[in-house]
Amino acid sequence: MAKWADYAITAVHYDSDHDRIIEVEIREDTGETLNAPTKMLREKVVKEIQDGTTFVTAFKKGDNWYKGDAVEIYRVNGKNYIRTVGNNKEKDNLENLPEY
Repeated sequence: MAKWADYAITAVHYDSDHDRIIEVEIREDTGETLNAPTKMLREKVVKEIQDGTTFVTAFKKGDNWYKGDAVEIYRVNGKNYIRTVGNNKEKDNLENLPEY
């Protein structure tokens, strides 16, 4: 497996309105495998991306991980949102990752 990013986001936890991510499950991408999961608060994800750390989404099918899309910060009306697709909606969007 070629290295996809510094970290892969494999699951998300949203607020009660389902508009903002509270935290994500991340796995370090070693270039050989994705390590065991840890949790990271959304504010930390935003800071890490701003500081140059790279993230992608990843999905597991059977025993194999598959790369999703790059995760980026989009600023709308003065607020940062975590997304894989840029649009003007004021909400986080990390595709169809499993929720916890």
